[in-house]
Amino acid sequence: MTNTVPRPEYPRPQWQRKEWMNLNGAWSFAFDDERRGDAGQWYKSDKHFERSIMVPYTFQSKLSGIGDPGFHDLVWYSRHVQLPAAWGGKRVILHFGSVDYSAKVWVNGQVAAMHEGGHTPFSADITDLLAVQDNIITVRAEDYSRDVTLPRGKQFWEENSAGIFYTRTTGIWQTVWLEAVDAVHIRKVKFTPDLDRDEIRMQMFFSSVPADSSVQVQVNISYGGSLVKEDTFKVTGREETRSIALNTFNQHGADRWWSPERPNLYDVSFKVTKDGRVTDEVMSYFGMRKVSIESGKLCLNNRPYELRLVLDQGYWPESLLTAPADELLIRDIDLTKEMGFNGVRKHQKMEDPRFLYWADRKGLLVWGESANACDYSEAYVQRFTREWQEVIERDYNHPSIIAWVPLNESWGVPNIQHDTFQQHHGLAMYHMVKSLDQTRPVIFNDGWEMITTDIVAIHDYEWQEQILSERYRDLSSTLAAMPANRHVFVGGGQYEGQPVLITEFGGIAYKKSEWDGWGYSGAENEEDYLKRLQAVIGPLHRSPVIQGFCYTQLTDVEQEINGLLTYDRVPKVPLEQIRRIVMNQSVE
Repeated sequence: MTNTVPRPEYPRPQWQRKEWMNLNGAWSFAFDDERRGDAGQWYKSDKHFERSIMVPYTFQSKLSGIGDPGFHDLVWYSRHVQLPAAWGGKRVILHFGSVDYSAKVWVNGQVAAMHEGGHTPFSADITDLLAVQDNIITVRAEDYSRDVTLPRGKQFWEENSAGIFYTRTTGIWQTVWLEAVDAVHIRKVKFTPDLDRDEIRMQMFFSSVPADSSVQVQVNISYGGSLVKEDTFKVTGREETRSIALNTFNQHGADRWWSPERPNLYDVSFKVTKDGRVTDEVMSYFGMRKVSIESGKLCLNNRPYELRLVLDQGYWPESLLTAPADELLIRDIDLTKEMGFNGVRKHQKMEDPRFLYWADRKGLLVWGESANACDYSEAYVQRFTREWQEVIERDYNHPSIIAWVPLNESWGVPNIQHDTFQQHHGLAMYHMVKSLDQTRPVIFNDGWEMITTDIVAIHDYEWQEQILSERYRDLSSTLAAMPANRHVFVGGGQYEGQPVLITEFGGIAYKKSEWDGWGYSGAENEEDYLKRLQAVIGPLHRSPVIQGFCYTQLTDVEQEINGLLTYDRVPKVPLEQIRRIVMNQSVE
């Protein structure tokens, strides 16, 4: 790989193979505003594609080479590909990290894949569609920019960004790549740590298992470069489950547990053999950590844990939802931790797996949140339910993710206070997550109007210290408050001893760049900014009720100037001053 390819790093770092090809870079591209591509069979030839675009950046972004923020809801891509000779005899899988919103893919003029959902990956075995030499991959991507029932996150449905909504994303916005595998390989593994038993449970899913052959898997688990466990077993079906004791008896294994303070990870290798021949080798990792609620306390690794989160929109000035480089994802995490935060709430975005990988490696907690719609419909329910399931499947193994947030501030369910359809949808999402993952708490509706929830998550942009101190002085005043004129519970829901957190607050505007914009309150200078920051964070530290918070927000974004950092990630005030306030230390 050369660094001239945008985003050259391995796109799926928690499940790595050696044989792969990055397809980022220049693709032929066309707007299809007149919707002529299907009838004209553009998937058979790229002669209609008059433009070039730099994948994985969307045409709305500067780094794409186009930078057109207008409405172009139907676009086409194509690229010629030649496969390495060494891939002969292998199955070839085509992967898309994310295409917003729906995609149809052809290889050499034949349909290879279709997918709907703007934030989740999809793939297809394209082996039988390939030619010997030159191959052409064509992608038809369609967005629905003005459909407010579409799960869209922060993408605005009007021409120009405004309020809390930003520039749209249409088409390919995460890495496209090819992978060579044997017919007999592991599709995925689901890791479930059991801290109390000191075991890791592995559910392995295989592509195929021939009945007339001997397929075996060798699993090696290591820590710090030293082998911890080795297990070899025969595969008899497409799904196999093993629970492996790690036997880390020193301090009950605590020195190897994962936390923001000590982001310890175990490395895992899988080797598959069929009749003695190696058919698959994969590298992965997992973290031993436990998230639980005990006696009303949110606990990490069986101990009460204070969450100090910051809201992170995950937008970039020149590339929107796509980070320009891996190093910049790392820099965001480093800046977050330097300011005293131990986690982020990724807001209305299912983040790139590369970010989650670095959060695992560097020790940053993440609340996994969906991209919501703005209004409710039956089509929305179908789309959202499918995509949310795909999110949980993709991100289940990351130890950094400690909670799931299917809904935010009643987005997509604006009438949930009285509408029983919307109430049942919220309950269905809560219980669906529980049916797929019982290792993490689920927040029913982050902000307000909750029914059944594991954490009471309240949004409050009050900026006066005295009001905040009074509001969160005890449980009764906390639950009675209506910061956005919304009830904390609706639909018969009631407080049942859950942890209470303030998961959006602050949003202090402070102009420190050429960007103009707004915030929930405003500071005139650096001294005023720090005083205002102390005024909103201090009462939460002093409250006997609040167990953690999420400050709005990490960076300025487009018209919002309420970040701790500018849009270009420049700190507005010294990081150590922010850190003292965030960590409840005295301010010099």
